[in-house]
Amino acid sequence: MIRRNIKKILVPLDGSKNSMRGLDEAIYLARQCHATITGLYVIPIFPRNLTDAFMPYQIHITKSANKFMSNAKTKCAQKGILFKSRIIIGSPIGEIDDMANSKKFDIIVIGSRGQSGLKEVFLGSVARAIVHKSKIPVLVIK
Repeated sequence: MIRRNIKKILVPLDGSKNSMRGLDEAIYLARQCHATITGLYVIPIFPRNLTDAFMPYQIHITKSANKFMSNAKTKCAQKGILFKSRIIIGSPIGEIDDMANSKKFDIIVIGSRGQSGLKEVFLGSVARAIVHKSKIPVLVIK
């Protein structure tokens, strides 16, 4: 059963295949509910003392984020869905939760695993943290 009062969907994206699957499900949901999608790409913050060493990496990841968001926008446009993109630097869990609450989204659609790889074993996944922290419904896509 699909809720008809879903008008704003937040989709955290990180360039992974799972995040793109999350976008695909969000597109389906948006078509059913006549909703808009906001894609949020959070570039992680590095420790202050390593910033200079990672500067070329941050430039590369910002370019990758822009390309990925452009592809996501095109994919949504092909299905007739309005897509707004947002790329920010910060802590993924905090930024996703803050945006979901401050912009009054109706649902978060997130892939179950992103690009974190080994970090997920030690730190826990972003999706799991969002499920526990969020005050709005979360749809996790495997």
